[in-house]
Amino acid sequence: MREVTASGQTVEEAVQTALKQLSMSREDVEIDVIDQGKKGFLGIFGATRAIVKVREKGEAEEVVAETISKPEVHKDNVENTVPSVEEESEEEIDVESRIAANIEEAEVFLKEVSENMGVEVEVETIIQGRQATFQLSGEKIAILIGKRGKTLNAIQYLTQLVVNKDGRHFRSVIVDAEGYRSRREATLRELAQKMASKAMRIEGKVALEPMPAYERKIIHSSLQHSDEVSTYSDGVEPHRYIVIEPNK
Repeated sequence: MREVTASGQTVEEAVQTALKQLSMSREDVEIDVIDQGKKGFLGIFGATRAIVKVREKGEAEEVVAETISKPEVHKDNVENTVPSVEEESEEEIDVESRIAANIEEAEVFLKEVSENMGVEVEVETIIQGRQATFQLSGEKIAILIGKRGKTLNAIQYLTQLVVNKDGRHFRSVIVDAEGYRSRREATLRELAQKMASKAMRIEGKVALEPMPAYERKIIHSSLQHSDEVSTYSDGVEPHRYIVIEPNK
């Protein structure tokens, strides 16, 4: 008799995971819920996963279940178990609905964080492919930006956790405030050229301050065609940084 212990965001998700591992249907198994799970604040802080134990029914149990719930079916009439196009479409719709729900939670999260910092904001969300951009506007917006954008980067990091809390269908996240990101990009491109010149002058490596991935990308792209210097990232998120070194 086979059995599997599985976890998920919900009890149903955990059950479906176990059924897939066993390659069995719900009618052929017994389900014990070990832990109902807990959603937590905004679905991530303090959240716990649901846990279930799913085991194959014994022979006697299967006979009883079939007698009670299953009509007699001729072998030639057994349906193909390959998922239909409709089932696959429903799964895609479910994925999109989860993502949409996470986006909405992220908007609520941004408003609550801003309010706790004494700033009232409006949130405009722009979805482009696999990227979600949240544009914040309002008075006292500089409080949310912080020195060199560090506060905004921290808010962006937490927002990304909310959007990607399912851990399955990753979306990149940008949180902007009154056009700060475009101004920051211009500053970073200027910084890239300045630090490249310094690396050449001292004939050694120059390490920049820790930056989020999208800011590091700006530095890399600014110097990618340079014949004089090369760039690479080092460190561990969220303290990963760029190193610029002269080409030998």
